[in-house]
Amino acid sequence: MNEKKMVKQQILQKMALSAWLALLLVNLGWEWLFAPLRAGGSWLLLLKVVPLLLPLAGLLKNKIYTYQYCSLLVLFYVAEGVVRLFDNNINSRICAAASFVCAAAFFILDLWYLSARRKACV
Repeated sequence: MNEKKMVKQQILQKMALSAWLALLLVNLGWEWLFAPLRAGGSWLLLLKVVPLLLPLAGLLKNKIYTYQYCSLLVLFYVAEGVVRLFDNNINSRICAAASFVCAAAFFILDLWYLSARRKACV
């Protein structure tokens, strides 16, 4: 395999992983610190972070199957970000925008990485 293509794959993989971790941190901070529904944080809404934690080991090990199903999972966070952009609370809108950007970035980078990886295998 061409060394240039390998470097491109590694960069895309690291960027996608960074977007996933940023999405995880934004959602954690959103419901706990920045714009909780109740004072002190909304613990039940922190459960929305659990689906982001489950595939983390596979993403860190660079497993292709994990990247494939995460591209489907992240669409729920894209949708949530868009819906909650219309919230009354300004902090919630800022967090929703950050969540949307991270989720959309992961989706695009993930598809780009999977495409590059597929081309390298053929």
